[in-house]
Amino acid sequence: MKKIKTLEELEQFRKEIQAQRDPKKTVISICAGTGCLALGSKKIAGAIKEEIQSQGLSLKVELSAIKETGCPGFCERGPIVVIYPEGTCYLGVTVEDVPEIVSKTIANNEIIERLVYKDPDTKERVVKDSEIPFYKKQQRYLLGKNNFIDSKSIEDYIRLGGYSALAKALSAMKPDEVIQEVIDADLRGRGGGGFPAGWKWHSTRNAEGDPKYVICNADEGDPGAFMDRALLEGNPHSVLEGMIIGAYAIGSRDGYIYVRNEYPLAVTNATLALDQAREFGLLGENILGSGFGFDIKIMRGGGAFVCGESSALFASLEGRSGEPRAKYIHATDKGLWDKPTSLNNVETWANVPLIINKGAKWYNGIGTEGSKGTKIFSLVGKISNTGLVEVPMGITLREIIYDIGGGVPGGKKFKAVQTGGPSGGCIPAKHLDTPVDFDELTKLGSMMGSGGMIVMDENNCMVDVANYFLKFLEEESCGKCTPCREGILQMRKILDLITSGEGKEEDLDTLEWMGQAIIDGSLCALGGSAPNPVITTMRYFRDEYEAHIRDKKCPAGVCKALIKFSIDPENCTGCHLCARICPVEAATGEKKEIHTIDDDICIKCRACYEVCKFDAIKIM
Repeated sequence: MKKIKTLEELEQFRKEIQAQRDPKKTVISICAGTGCLALGSKKIAGAIKEEIQSQGLSLKVELSAIKETGCPGFCERGPIVVIYPEGTCYLGVTVEDVPEIVSKTIANNEIIERLVYKDPDTKERVVKDSEIPFYKKQQRYLLGKNNFIDSKSIEDYIRLGGYSALAKALSAMKPDEVIQEVIDADLRGRGGGGFPAGWKWHSTRNAEGDPKYVICNADEGDPGAFMDRALLEGNPHSVLEGMIIGAYAIGSRDGYIYVRNEYPLAVTNATLALDQAREFGLLGENILGSGFGFDIKIMRGGGAFVCGESSALFASLEGRSGEPRAKYIHATDKGLWDKPTSLNNVETWANVPLIINKGAKWYNGIGTEGSKGTKIFSLVGKISNTGLVEVPMGITLREIIYDIGGGVPGGKKFKAVQTGGPSGGCIPAKHLDTPVDFDELTKLGSMMGSGGMIVMDENNCMVDVANYFLKFLEEESCGKCTPCREGILQMRKILDLITSGEGKEEDLDTLEWMGQAIIDGSLCALGGSAPNPVITTMRYFRDEYEAHIRDKKCPAGVCKALIKFSIDPENCTGCHLCARICPVEAATGEKKEIHTIDDDICIKCRACYEVCKFDAIKIM
């Protein structure tokens, strides 16, 4: 492929590759995101190609139309195969299913009932992916293209309109006009801070100093979060296009993608995308004949959570220890190498082509007054439909958890949802009708963060949950400032005492003032938000803290020092399963006779509780 040198050449190339595709012909989309790859989707794709050829269907399905795509979001039901143009969606596909899929569905348009979505309540079967409840309330402007783009093909991206926003910006807009469009769209940073991206660009452009840098923060470190990974794996060119447009607006020639080293597929796909963009003349000198030049390098992070913070990220890029600096120095003035720098995360950059193509007015029509556009969340934990969801700002927590997520499995009661990653807050059931946007979540003591959403049920102990996240943050603290380094440690030690039955009532007051002191005194956002899990669980679930301290009981039956297991003689059938599963032989008894548990031996592993089919194991 020769380099595309002008806007006209780009549009001509787009028309050529669009003409090569017959919209009536079959296209097979196989999820090749990290989750589905782990479940064997690569083998499924290979098997489909072989089966197409062996069944003589090469004229109906070209091998180029068998696409290994990015994550479509419904991770709970992978591997996912979607057959277009009908949109027939098969879930939980295995290699053994492939011959039947090819012979029945691809050859004869027959539906394989066992592979389609089945509603757990109504038992109704749903064939088309667009009609599955998980997708119905989503607005998938960013994730939606993952189903149609081979993540390793720049041609696929261009065919679906890719790089048209860049062409528009370079040919029809001045840099200030691009910045004003992003300002008018009110695009707020999706990395957690929510700062208006357009004003950040404006400050960087007007700052003294050269060169100016553009950086994509792909150092996604929140437990359970994989939004940025999915975008960078599945549609890397959307991120590159946003960065190139941003660089043009700011006046930058040098960009970096800072990605965590634990994302090998994202690194591979982004590296390939950069090579392709250079080959096509969309990166490098004189992009599309505009006279503007820009290029991007990939830098791998070492897995430090604190490097998600801007100044710690800059330090890491410069080859120093990832430690933050005081915030009175703005990155837009002195960022990387003390030069003006604009840093946004993956999702923020991916929104930019949409805004340039469709306009700020269109973008403002999505979301709430203070939070525009859509937001991608990783919905995990005690939820029926685990996966990635892209929803308009302003949708309620209840709609996400129940209408999209399918509610809490196993008939359990919903207890809380934590938003915003390990530094976010835990929101109880009484606030489920809260609109999800930057401002409303902050009012509840939580935050949007980068988009992690962890659902908890009645079996979660909120004191234990707070302790878990504090342990994570304690380990991830860089140790530079005392409030964070020592404060989190001391709060965690108090929680250890409470969960082990040694807590005192005055510990609650100590946790409250200590949490506020850490917030007020920490150098960066890690320490400044670290107490949130404790503060919100104390606000909304104080009764659980008091039960641990006053009654020496864990109401959820989680904290080992405060519980013991016994067997209800009325329910015990003597099936002997608890005795067989117990690793320390604490559960004993003859078959068909009532069993007992020796509390002195029991290690509280819960194995017997999990396997008992007769509700005979009780937690006291």
